[in-house]
Amino acid sequence: MRFSKGYCQFFRVPACEGGKWVFPRLAKCYKSAAMIRIFLIVSIFLSLTPLGQAEDHVSEFRKKCDALVASKDSAMADERLWQLFDAHWEYQMKASPESATWRGYPGQNGRWSDLSLNAINEGKTTDRLTLKAILSIDRAKLTMANQLNYDLFRRNAEMAVEKQKFPGEYLVLNQMDGLPRDVPSMIAMMPAENVAGYEDILSRLRGVPKLVDQTIDLLQEGLARGIVPPRVPLRTVADQVAGQIHEGAMTSPMLSHFNSIPETISDGEKTRLTEAAKTVYNGEVKPAMKRLHVFLRDEYVPKCRGTVGRSALPNGLEWYDYMIKHYTTTSLSPDAIHKIGLSEVKRIRSEMEAIKSKVGFEGDLHKFFEFLRTDPRFYYGTAEELLAGYRDICKKADPELMKLFRKLPRQPYGVVPIPAYIEKSVTTAYYQPGSNEAGRAGFFFANTYDLKSRPKWEMEALALHEAVPGHHLQLAIADEIVGLPEFRKYGRYTGYVEGWGLYSESLGEEMGFYTDPYSKFGQLTYEMWRAIRLVVDTGIHAKGWSRDRAIEFFKANAGKTEHDIVVEIDRYIVWPGQALAYKLGELKIKEMRAKASQTLGARFDIRGFHDEILWNGALPLSILEKRINDWISAQGN
Repeated sequence: MRFSKGYCQFFRVPACEGGKWVFPRLAKCYKSAAMIRIFLIVSIFLSLTPLGQAEDHVSEFRKKCDALVASKDSAMADERLWQLFDAHWEYQMKASPESATWRGYPGQNGRWSDLSLNAINEGKTTDRLTLKAILSIDRAKLTMANQLNYDLFRRNAEMAVEKQKFPGEYLVLNQMDGLPRDVPSMIAMMPAENVAGYEDILSRLRGVPKLVDQTIDLLQEGLARGIVPPRVPLRTVADQVAGQIHEGAMTSPMLSHFNSIPETISDGEKTRLTEAAKTVYNGEVKPAMKRLHVFLRDEYVPKCRGTVGRSALPNGLEWYDYMIKHYTTTSLSPDAIHKIGLSEVKRIRSEMEAIKSKVGFEGDLHKFFEFLRTDPRFYYGTAEELLAGYRDICKKADPELMKLFRKLPRQPYGVVPIPAYIEKSVTTAYYQPGSNEAGRAGFFFANTYDLKSRPKWEMEALALHEAVPGHHLQLAIADEIVGLPEFRKYGRYTGYVEGWGLYSESLGEEMGFYTDPYSKFGQLTYEMWRAIRLVVDTGIHAKGWSRDRAIEFFKANAGKTEHDIVVEIDRYIVWPGQALAYKLGELKIKEMRAKASQTLGARFDIRGFHDEILWNGALPLSILEKRINDWISAQGN
């Protein structure tokens, strides 16, 4: 996953590598011990630092914070805490209309975030006030459940303020994130069921030129300050923008809704809305995208830096340490992570050698990789066959879940291709969360570009990661947890989310998968992929590795195709630290499972263990470990 993600940094909405998330207003059961769980706070998917906001709700939120700070009634600590949660959530939804659309928060669908530097600076001021407000509440006076809520909110607020030391606002666009990908994706997921929905889409389309200009302003300021991304990974960005420039307006992904207007809308309205969309696209959107295309092609990308590591930027090593803490929710150093990676690479490589011997292949591991990459038996001939193969795997996985989980979510999911306009520059697959309240299923997006780089032997592991028991299962469960503040209900700690996704791949054997040795090798290849990340990510950003060195290390230890390897390395370059979360999270979950199994013996219940992890929502790994230790103790009594 990528928190689309998994998570989308540009608008702070999930894209696990993404719509409407509608949620009931939670009852303010301040003293209930049932409250427990976290969206895109610090990852992928709601940051405590919105990119911009409208002055009215900024002022309103600040007044509420000032009132909370001034209040000294410790007897009302739980109520004050939830007043802060509610006020901050309302502020976030209005400050980030894209997040509001995603979740179904009303009244924001016609707007974009304000990406002006003034708005960004206002957001930083508000983040500092948010931290001041949470610190004004006496934690000792809270219920046990609210103490956990307090700890998580405070941690997020502290991370948001610490983030201000680093000028990330100037890095708003790369081949993985930013306007070229996020604008059409956001418009595509907007509700389009009535005239009002289409008017909101038109309003957003009219807002694209301003969004483009604000993006260009940020990138130009980054150029002036020397805060720019590496040049090589951005080689496809201008082409991504060009893919949004269509001579025929109705072929644009941004106008896809207008090609399927519901029959409940009158013919006259259909004509009016469609013609309005054409006019806006041709007269406003297309010129703006052409302007962005020329700027990226002729000015921005050529002036981006030749170095690849975050350490090359001012305060870069400290910045990288922050990113590690942000994504992994650990305090591990780059050196420690690098060593863990080397150890895991060595272990997995030995298991790969065993599979090679099992199938009777004569030759070294590199020749085996080449055989797996080139033999036609391992590849489908059409995109339709590839998608059907993924769907068959998912159908097989669904009934096996009862062996490993007591409680399952009701939300469905589908398997669909990654959109053509981004398929060349994104990874193998990602997952887009659904919403029960919004009536939207989850979707496993599979890359059908270059079928010769999509081997059959990797498909089982990938499907288990992105769909079930991986991202879809975890995020669908999160969507059904009740009694939590919204910032926890929709939270995405990458170490937890992606750690669970990778751990889910290892559950395949218990679910009847990997019976074919090549498929088992595929699972090992994916595990190796995540272990390699620990080595190359830290190598690039903390140890001065070149892009070529990282690519060669990947090639030497994994059977993935060169195209996938290059795309992956370029991803690590522009997302420092994010890729570390997968393996570190998986190792922690496996460590907790081993401890529970060894401690409880015959009393260990794998279904209870999994439910304890999932039905309390996403948590930082240290807090998750404490909860599992408490669960182990409770099972033993």
